[in-house]
Amino acid sequence: MTPGQPRVMKESLMDIICCPLDKHDLELDVDERDDEEILEGTLTCTECGEVYPIEDGIPNLLPPDMREGAAA
Repeated sequence: MTPGQPRVMKESLMDIICCPLDKHDLELDVDERDDEEILEGTLTCTECGEVYPIEDGIPNLLPPDMREGAAA
């Protein structure tokens, strides 16, 4: 990655991430992409159904009770 280039979520990351609550797989729903880079969308746990947003290429995997306080 070159300096100044924005960091975005790559689809290949799906092989290593899991739900932080129960460690089950996440299902990717893409709203906007640029090749293999996911810019906007959601990650949904296949077990508990918790939904994690992807905004500006960054997946927010904080537990739900921690997300509100972390929003800037």
